[in-house]
Amino acid sequence: MTPERVVRSYLAIAGLYTLSASVIWGVNTLFLLDAGLDIFEVFVANAAFTAGMVLFEIPTGVLADTAGRRASFLLSTLVLAAGTLVYVGLAAAEAGVVAFCFASVLLGLGFTFYSGAVEAWVVDALAVTGYDGELDRVFARGSIVSGAAMLAGTVGGGLLGNVGLAWPFVTRSALLVLLFAYASRTMHDVGFEARTMRLRDLPAEMATIGRASLTYGWRREAVRHLIVVSIVQGAVLMWAFYAWQPYFLELLDGGAVWVAGVVAALIALSTIAGNAIVEFLTRFCGRRTTMLMWAGGVMAVGAIGVGLASQFWLALLFLLATTAALGVQGPVRQAYLHASIPSEQRATVVSFDSMMSSAGGVGGQVGLGALARTRSIEAGYLTGGVGLLTVVPVYWLLRRLREPADVFAGSQAGCRGPAAGQGLPELAAVDSIPRLPETVGG
Repeated sequence: MTPERVVRSYLAIAGLYTLSASVIWGVNTLFLLDAGLDIFEVFVANAAFTAGMVLFEIPTGVLADTAGRRASFLLSTLVLAAGTLVYVGLAAAEAGVVAFCFASVLLGLGFTFYSGAVEAWVVDALAVTGYDGELDRVFARGSIVSGAAMLAGTVGGGLLGNVGLAWPFVTRSALLVLLFAYASRTMHDVGFEARTMRLRDLPAEMATIGRASLTYGWRREAVRHLIVVSIVQGAVLMWAFYAWQPYFLELLDGGAVWVAGVVAALIALSTIAGNAIVEFLTRFCGRRTTMLMWAGGVMAVGAIGVGLASQFWLALLFLLATTAALGVQGPVRQAYLHASIPSEQRATVVSFDSMMSSAGGVGGQVGLGALARTRSIEAGYLTGGVGLLTVVPVYWLLRRLREPADVFAGSQAGCRGPAAGQGLPELAAVDSIPRLPETVGG
């Protein structure tokens, strides 16, 4: 395999996966409301999905780091396809919030098979095939492709939702089956050697993974700051992503489902725009934390603006500013994280990071969901936006560490910091990780 072929496979898989997933994103909340749930129960069901991700992140991380990243991803497509069809059946039976919670946990399991596995696969595959470019650019391209896929998926899902709110869910399952067939042919573990694991060895493996998560994750100061940001942003953004659907339709004083699809498509475009300017911004600043702080601040102001806006178009502009900033933050944060962890624990730490974000999402969706029912969705956005402001000082603390991962290789911006490059050979080397302090607290 060549780096070019690895990147092409990564982009195709990321795009097809996002296309499959995003078909329901513009109508998910409307679907659950139509199935008989109230606004609080919708967020309880969504919180159950997130709780499932928390519960299964470590076990599925074990699978990815033993049986292989390919096996983990293929399981993800199958579990999600089945779980999505279960959603359709429960809605037809008007099964209620408890049944939807169980189905949501199943969907959470499906996504944990995906989280970390594909990123770890592409980073290790690029390292072994001799890629010497910036990871930021690969992740940015992946985000752009995913954003385009989200654009197509959300618009298509909105149009299908006008026919029937169950149709986007059925379409998602069909697309996931097609993706399983494609990934079976194109995704192969390179730069990683799979090993056999027996079921009775799972507890010991989980303990090992847990220790690795702490050693290379929480106990490493730079990674710990990134994880704290994940918790805070997960608590707010997971709720905010689904809350805009009924809120925006209320501002329009209408019930056209296609509007939700169009707004979701605009969210995709704004995210693509954020991804696209990452490389441009690196020409003016050589430190990743500069972009992370600005992006974090814009996201917070945008969320507060959504809560304060009383008109649809104004609220939409603030929401798009938030998602554009998220598009900037995503690939830069990914590159920083991967530059701070060794190859052997890559999937583990990425899954741990995702698990902590999901843990924040559980509390955020239940808490902000309750606030939305007792007060208003606007109050939820205001409260969440204030919470998002707290990530800016966390990024400032990260900046003060002056880690090698903070500096873009070949930067001409003149920002002071370590001169070490962040190409893949350095990213994949275990010896590039500084020795950890002896104390647990770091």
